[in-house]
Amino acid sequence: MKLYNSIGPNPRTVRMFMAEKGFTVPKIEVDLRGGENRREPYLKVNPSGQLPALELDDGTVLAEITAICEYVDEIKKDTPSLIGDTAEERAKTRMWTRRIDLNIAEPATNGFRYAEGLKLFQNRIRCIPQAADDLKAVARERLVWLDRLMGDKPFIAGAKLTMADILLFAFLDFLKGVGQALDPACRNLTAWFERMKARPSAAA
Repeated sequence: MKLYNSIGPNPRTVRMFMAEKGFTVPKIEVDLRGGENRREPYLKVNPSGQLPALELDDGTVLAEITAICEYVDEIKKDTPSLIGDTAEERAKTRMWTRRIDLNIAEPATNGFRYAEGLKLFQNRIRCIPQAADDLKAVARERLVWLDRLMGDKPFIAGAKLTMADILLFAFLDFLKGVGQALDPACRNLTAWFERMKARPSAAA
C-alpha cells in the first residue's frame, strides 16, 4: 500500500487522519506545483489528476479524501473510529463533513484558485476570477454560521473527534496562509482551532 502525497489541504487531511489512527504507509511525493499530477504517469494512477490517492496492495486506487479516510477507519480497527461507532454517529460525521466540504472548503479553495492561485491553476482548471470574492464571502458566512452552532462543544459533531474536525482544520490552516484567515470574532471556532493545532497529528 502507498499514498501519493503532495502539498495542500487535501493530502494533509488524509495524513492527519492516518496519524490519528496510527496508520502508516510509504509515501510517493507528487510535484503539484510543477503539474506532475496533471500528466502521465500520475494520470494512470488517478485519471482525475487530483491528490492524494491511496494505492492498495492489489493495485486498486482510492481517490477522494473522504473515501480514503473511511477506508482507513474501517481497516484499522484497533484505534477509535473517527467516523463513528453507531449508525447515528456515522450519519452525523458524514453530515458535518459534507456541510464543511460543500459550504466552506470548496468555495474558499476556489476563491483562492481564482485569485491568489490563478497563475498556478488557470491552465489546469476552468477558473472564474470574477467569482473569487463572492466565493470567499460564502465561506466566511458559513464559518460564522458554524461558529454559532459550535457553542462550547469540544468538536464539530459533538463530544468526539471525527473526520469533520480534521477536514475543517486542514483547510482553515491552509486558508490562513492565502489571505483567508479565520475571523477572530468566531470565538468558538478559534478556540477549537487552537485545540486542534495542539494535537500531535497536526504535524502530519
